[in-house]
Amino acid sequence: MFQTFQSQSNPENVAARVKALRALMAKAKLDAVLIPRADKHQGEYVPASDERLQWISGFSGSAGLAVVTRKSAMLMIDGRYTVQAAAETDKSVFEVSLLPRAKLGEWLSSALGKGHTVGFDPWTHTGGEIARLKTALSSKNIKLKPLPKNPIDTLWGKARPKPPANPVIAQPLEFTGKSAADKIASIQARLKSEGQAAVILTLPDSICWLFNIRGSDVAHNPVALAFAIVPASGKAELFIDAERVDAEARTSLAKVAKLLPPKTMKERLASLKSQGKRVRLDPETASAWFELKLGPAAIARGQDPCILPKAIKTEAEIDGARSAHERDGAAVVRFLAWLDDTAPKGELDEITAVKKLEDFRRDTNMLREISFATISGAGSNGAIVHYRVSEATNRTVTPGELFLIDSGGQYQDGTTDITRTVAVGEPNQNMKRHFTAVLKGHIAVATARFPKGTRGIDLDPFARRALWSIGEDFDHGTGHGIGSYLSVHEGPQSISRGGMTPLEPGMLISNEPGFYKVGAYGIRIENVVLVTPAEKIGDGERPMMALETLTLAPIDRRLIDVEMLETIEREWLDAYHRRVFETLSGKLDAHDRAWLKQATKPL
Repeated sequence: MFQTFQSQSNPENVAARVKALRALMAKAKLDAVLIPRADKHQGEYVPASDERLQWISGFSGSAGLAVVTRKSAMLMIDGRYTVQAAAETDKSVFEVSLLPRAKLGEWLSSALGKGHTVGFDPWTHTGGEIARLKTALSSKNIKLKPLPKNPIDTLWGKARPKPPANPVIAQPLEFTGKSAADKIASIQARLKSEGQAAVILTLPDSICWLFNIRGSDVAHNPVALAFAIVPASGKAELFIDAERVDAEARTSLAKVAKLLPPKTMKERLASLKSQGKRVRLDPETASAWFELKLGPAAIARGQDPCILPKAIKTEAEIDGARSAHERDGAAVVRFLAWLDDTAPKGELDEITAVKKLEDFRRDTNMLREISFATISGAGSNGAIVHYRVSEATNRTVTPGELFLIDSGGQYQDGTTDITRTVAVGEPNQNMKRHFTAVLKGHIAVATARFPKGTRGIDLDPFARRALWSIGEDFDHGTGHGIGSYLSVHEGPQSISRGGMTPLEPGMLISNEPGFYKVGAYGIRIENVVLVTPAEKIGDGERPMMALETLTLAPIDRRLIDVEMLETIEREWLDAYHRRVFETLSGKLDAHDRAWLKQATKPL
C-alpha cells in the first residue's frame, strides 16, 4: 500500500509539548514562536521529518500555521480544515482560527506588547512573508528574530524522523518533450535579458522539471529534495548528494549540471555575494534564509522562472496526460462497478475502499505512486473536505448515505486527480438537489469559452452560480494546476477567488466544485481539464480558448435531478458519458463493460 491508516493526530500530547516549548521560549527571551507547516523548500507536502506543525498541534492538514505565545496559542487554517482541525488538536490549548495568513501581523500586534520578540525559523518562512510581517509589526516595535535552530527540532529530539535521501532517477525525453539543456538555455536567456547573474531555485518540482529528474523524498510526490543555482552562462549547479543519483540520471545531468554537496551551498552564496552580482530569488517561494545569507543588495526579486513554463505542458506531456487518464479511468470504472456491487450490502468500510481502488490502479502495471492520500469519506466524513481515513475514524459505507472518493495516480506519463460522489442505496431529494447544483457548476466550467487573458478568478463564479441560487457555496477553490508526473497541486494557475494568473493553452487544471453538509454528507465532482488554443466561434471576431476534459469516469446519474438541468447541460453530460464508454469499454471485462454501459446511459 502507498497509503497508511494510522491516526496522524496526537491531541493528547499537545498540552505537554506546548508547555515544553514555552519553557524554551522563556530561556531564549521570546514572547512568541511561529510554527508553519513548511520545510526548507516551501512545498505543499513535506517529509515526515518536517511535520513540525503536526508535532506541536496535532493538526495533520497540508496547510496551516501555529503561533505560541507565553499565554495563548492559535492554529491558523483555511476553510478546508475547519472540521479536521477541531478534531485533531487540543482546543483547550489552541484556538482554531480561519483568520487569513495575511492577518497574522494583526493578531500578533493584538496579542503581544510593544517591544516584544517573535522567534521564527528562517528556513520555514518565505522572504516575502517575513517582509510583510515586519511591516505589520513595526507600529508596535515588535521584533522578528531568526532562530539558529528550530525549537521544535530541539524538543522532538531523537524521535524526529531522519530526512529522506531516496534515489534520484531520470525522466526520459519521450515524456518531457523538452531536454534539460533546452530548458536551462531558456532560463539563461531570460537571466541575461534581465541583467541577472544567476537564479536560485528552491522548489523541488521546479528543480525536477528543469533537470528532467524525479525522486521519492516526499510521499506521493515524485520529487527529490535539492537546491539549484543556474548561472546566466555555463553549467548549472545542483546541490544534492551525488550517491543518490542513479547512473542514467547522472549521465544525463553531467551534460548540463555540476553535482555539488548540499553543505557547500552556504559557501557558494557567500561567493555570489562577495562578487556583487545580482541573483534572482523568488520572495514567495524561497526561504527567508537565502535572503539573510545574500543580503538585500545582491537580490533581484522575481518569480521562479520555471513556474510558468512548467505549467504549460509540451505536446509529449499532453499526450502522456491523455494516456494516463485513459488508463486511470479504466481502473476507476472497475472500482465504481465493484463499489456498486459491494456497498449496498452494508459491510464495506472506507479503508477497504481505499485499498481496493489502489489494487485496481496497480493492475495497470504502470502505477508509480498514488498522487495523494485518498479521501474516502462515507456519510458525514465526506463533509470533511480533506478527510484522511485512519483506523480511528474508519466508517462503514451505509446504504442511504453518500460516499465521496477523491484519489489520483502517479504514472510516468502523467498525474491524475479525480473525485466521484456515489449514492449508496436510494438518495433523498436534498442529496439530489445539492448534487445537481454542483454538477451544474462543473458543467458551466467544463463548457466555458473565454478570451486570452482570462484568469481563474474570472471562471470561479461559473462553478458557484447554481449553488448560490439555492443559498449554498463551498469554501475551497474550484481548481488547481496539475503537474506532469510531479505535484498534483501545481501553480501558478488556479480557478479560485485568488486565481490571478491568466490561463494559457497547455495548462492542466482541475474542475472540482463541491458542497458539504457538515454532519451529513459531502459532494464533489472533479475532472482534470486541459486549456486548449483559442479558436474562432462562428462569425465571432474574437478567438476563444476552451477546456478539454481529460478525466474519464461516469458521474452518478442516480443523484441527478434532471428537471434542474438545462438542455445544454443534459447534452453535455450525455456526450461526456458517450465518450467515457467509447474510450474505456474496450479496456474492461464483460461484467464491468455492462456496468459502464448502464452507468453512461443517456439521461
